[in-house]
Amino acid sequence: MERPIVAPRDTTRVPHWEQVLADAVQQASTRPFAWGQHDCATWAFDLHRDLTDGPDHAALWRGRYRTPIGCGRVLRRLGWTSLEEGGRALLGDPLDYVRLAQRGDLILGGEPEAFGVVIGAKAAFVAPEGLVRLSLATCRLAWRT
Repeated sequence: MERPIVAPRDTTRVPHWEQVLADAVQQASTRPFAWGQHDCATWAFDLHRDLTDGPDHAALWRGRYRTPIGCGRVLRRLGWTSLEEGGRALLGDPLDYVRLAQRGDLILGGEPEAFGVVIGAKAAFVAPEGLVRLSLATCRLAWRT
């Protein structure tokens, strides 16, 4: 029997979080990609912090690598074998269904897999080629922000 779809619990966001999200997406579209400074995980987790006034999870890796190989090393030093494992360690269990994701929620998807932020029917990801927008259908996991 399929589990019923249950709406996830509400979380507290900062006042005017919608503007914070819009500003972050606009700024990310003009800022150059930089491993360990302005990459998928750093941007998504910085935005999570800004939307919730929560912990600075990205401080664990910000500025500690400058290449994709260095990123992998830092991931392993933190004790995670994948981005999913890191997301679960920092954010808990993901939503039961990606389709429950709402604007501002963190998402894991794309190819190669990366952290992004839901901006509506799409998710935004910081990538070497710039800000990429992908359908939520291409995403695998989501966490409520």
